[in-house]
Amino acid sequence: MYCAIYKSSKKDSTYLYVNRKDDLGDVPQQLLQTFGKPHFVMMVNLDKREKLAIADLDKVKESLQRDGFYLQLPPPIDQVLQHIRANNTKL
Repeated sequence: MYCAIYKSSKKDSTYLYVNRKDDLGDVPQQLLQTFGKPHFVMMVNLDKREKLAIADLDKVKESLQRDGFYLQLPPPIDQVLQHIRANNTKL
């Protein structure tokens, strides 16, 4: 299963996954207005991935099949700080 990933021009660290490159027809207009101009980042073969950097792979696949898109929001600040602290204690 391939998907195209776009970065938001309005929201930092916010990404939109869609089934086909340049086909945002399944994405609600209100979401696109909030998202801003989508900037293409890359194509990804989800079947060849074991995990994604932030998003849950199974949720992405399910959302793409059900809704035709998946919106990845940045993690809450607390989670980011916990991740940094955990990595710093390993040094």
